[in-house]
Amino acid sequence: MENQSAAENQTLAIWSERSIEYKVGSALLVLLICVVGIVGNVMVILVVLTTKHMRTPTNCYLVSLAAADLMVLTAAGLPSVADSVYGSWLFGRFGCLCITYFQYLGINASSCSITAFTIERYIAICHPIKAQFLCTLSRARKIIALVWGFTSCYCVLWFYLSDTEEVVYRDVTVVVCAYKVQRSLYMPIYFFDFGIFFVLPLVLATILYGFIARILFLNPLPAHPKDKDGVGKMKSTGRSCSTTASSRRQVTKMLAVVVILFAVLWMPYRTLVVVNSFLEEAYLDIWFLLFCRSCVYLNSAINPIIYNAMSQKFRAAFRKLCLCGRKPSAKQAAYSVALTYSAVKETSMAESTDHYTTELEEITATDQLLPEKKLLYPDECSYGKVAFNQP
Repeated sequence: MENQSAAENQTLAIWSERSIEYKVGSALLVLLICVVGIVGNVMVILVVLTTKHMRTPTNCYLVSLAAADLMVLTAAGLPSVADSVYGSWLFGRFGCLCITYFQYLGINASSCSITAFTIERYIAICHPIKAQFLCTLSRARKIIALVWGFTSCYCVLWFYLSDTEEVVYRDVTVVVCAYKVQRSLYMPIYFFDFGIFFVLPLVLATILYGFIARILFLNPLPAHPKDKDGVGKMKSTGRSCSTTASSRRQVTKMLAVVVILFAVLWMPYRTLVVVNSFLEEAYLDIWFLLFCRSCVYLNSAINPIIYNAMSQKFRAAFRKLCLCGRKPSAKQAAYSVALTYSAVKETSMAESTDHYTTELEEITATDQLLPEKKLLYPDECSYGKVAFNQP
C-alpha cells in the first residue's frame, strides 16, 4: 500500500499558484467591466420602460439584449473574479449548475435578440408597407417572449452537462466547475451551438444589412406624390425626407456597430474553443484566456456606451435619468425633439401606436422645422411627459 501511494504521488501534477499580478490585474479588469456593464444595461432598461416615446419595437429588442447582457455579466463575469483570486470553485454544485445555465441562457438570448432587431430593421426599411403590420410593439413583445422561451428550454441541457469536479494535485485538491462529459461527446453540442447562435446570426446580419445599406445609402426616400402641387410643399417635403433619411441612417449605423462588435469581441473565444476541439492537449494559457473572457464581458458592457455615443435620443434619456431629482440648468434643459416617423401612416393613426407605428426615429429639430419651440426637461422626474414653452 505504501509503495502504491508513493507511485501515485509521483504521477500527480504539482499545483502552480497564480501570480499576484494575474490575480490583481484580472480581478480589477473584470470587475471594472462588470460594474460599467451592469450600470449601463440597467439604465437602458429603465429609460425604455419609463419613457413613453422610447417604447418602440427596436428598443424592445434592445431591452431584451440588455437583459441578456446583464445575465452574462452577473452569471459569468462576477464569478470569474472569485475564480481568478482563489483559483478554486466557491459556489458548490448547485451554483455550478445554475451559473452555467444562466451563462449560456444570456449568451444565446443576446444572439437571438440581435437577430430579431436586424430582421425588424430590414422589414421597416426595405418593406415599409408590411412594416406597419409586422413591426409593432405587440408583435415585438411576442417575439421577445418566444426568444426567451426557446433559449430557456434549449439551455436546460447544461444542467446535465456540467458538474463540479475535484482535481487532485500532489499537494492540494482543487474544486472546479467543469463538464461531466468527455470532449469528444461535447464537440457536437458545441458546434451546433456555435453554428446556430454565432455563425447563422452573423451571416443573416451581413445579408440583411447589405439590403438595408442599398436602400438607405443608394436610394433616397421619394417625396409623396401629393406634395408636388406646390413649390413650398415640395421644399418642405424634401427637407422632411432628408431629415428622416439621415435619422434612419444614424439608427441603422448604431445597430450595425452593435452587430460588428458582437462578431469581433466573440471571435477570440469562439476561435480558441474551435482550435482546442481539434488539439489533443488544449491551449489554456491563463493570460490568453483572460483576454478572451474579457472580450466576452466587454461585448456585454459596451452596448449602452454605443447607444449614448451614436443616439441623441438615448443620450437625452440617459441624461434625464441621471438628473432625476435635480433641477437642471437652462443650458442642460434644451435638447432636440424626438419626432415619430412611420413609413406608411395616416395622421389619424398617430394615436394607435401599438398597431401602426413602425418605428421611432430621432430627428434633430432645426430652426426651420420648429422655429419658436424647444422641448424642455420637466421640473419633476416624470417620464413620458414633455412641455413646450410658448413665446
